Amino acid sequence: MKPEAKFYAKVKKTIKDISWIRLENNSLLGTPDLLGYNNSGHFFTVELKVCKGNKIRFSPHQIAFHIKHPQNTFIIAEALGPRSSKLVHMYSGARILELDACGLKLEPLCLGLDACSLVLNQLGA
Repeated sequence: MKPEAKFYAKVKKTIKDISWIRLENNSLLGTPDLLGYNNSGHFFTVELKVCKGNKIRFSPHQIAFHIKHPQNTFIIAEALGPRSSKLVHMYSGARILELDACGLKLEPLCLGLDACSLVLNQLGA
């Protein structure tokens, strides 16, 4: 199983109160990995990233998507490796250019999957 697939399984197992739809889209490049629906009836998208160290790699299409759709889009990143903090970081999609430049050194919206769940469940409430 690839690292991003393992990460998705962890997200789905930990954040159970959100309805997740995995988006597999080869025709619209840059489309985020997940469509989420919270208990308030609010939709949002999540791009999952697994990285080694602090650098997160985005395709130009992913950057363009988040620039065009800055609201209700999120990036959740997990760092692997011996020097990483092992914490999950969540960022607003509106900050993708800063995140591309700074990586995980950028101040996150929240840390940890439990905190991500709280933020995502407060959308639209």
